[in-house]
Amino acid sequence: MLVTFSSKVDADILMLGDHAKAVLSVAGKNIEGGIPERGVFSAEQLPDAIHKIEMAIEAETSQPILDIDDLDELKPHPLSEHVRLGQRAYPLLHMMKKAQATKTPVLWEAGSGW
Repeated sequence: MLVTFSSKVDADILMLGDHAKAVLSVAGKNIEGGIPERGVFSAEQLPDAIHKIEMAIEAETSQPILDIDDLDELKPHPLSEHVRLGQRAYPLLHMMKKAQATKTPVLWEAGSGW
């Protein structure tokens, strides 16, 4: 499943369902029953959602990363490396900040995207 995030202030953002679920959860949306078909971050909700995402990114980046530069045989293949929340959430976080500045909501819609 793809989730499309949209706002009048920026281009649409497509995210795979599992990745969107993680970002929405961190941002404070209740997605225990799955991602709702449609949703919104109102202009009033954006500051709190942005703060929560930034705090989760900060917590994740403060975790130590094993330095294995000298151990070539232990280096993971680039395609198997973990993609951090900050990398996944960056486009949405950027959209949210632009939307907050103009007091515009950010919407999402779950579906096939095609």
